[in-house]
Amino acid sequence: MTDIHRDAGEAVDSVLVALADPTRRQLLELLAAQGEITATTLAAQLPVSRQAVVKHLAVLDAAGLVSGGRVGREVRYAVRPAALDATARWMAALAVDWDRRLANIKRVAEAGEREERPGRT
Repeated sequence: MTDIHRDAGEAVDSVLVALADPTRRQLLELLAAQGEITATTLAAQLPVSRQAVVKHLAVLDAAGLVSGGRVGREVRYAVRPAALDATARWMAALAVDWDRRLANIKRVAEAGEREERPGRT
């Protein structure tokens, strides 16, 4: 495996791990809907503490899904779609590969049926 593929695989892995948690998915949805927002504002909309929100945001940040930037005394978080887009492209390519494999299996199975039953179409 090349370094580029390994790096891409690690990026996809970190995104999938980050998205495995329902609270993190909810945070990402809130950020996407509301734009730049603080952890305190996010915590007010969720049944978890501000500290828990900050920890979840750190996981999302490490996966490249959000970024935090200082505005005065506040840290405002925003969605970074590039990592999610890359993961979606990987998943789409995977789906295309599986569709191709399933089409091949179907073709082989149908060819086998035609060979077993001569005279039928």
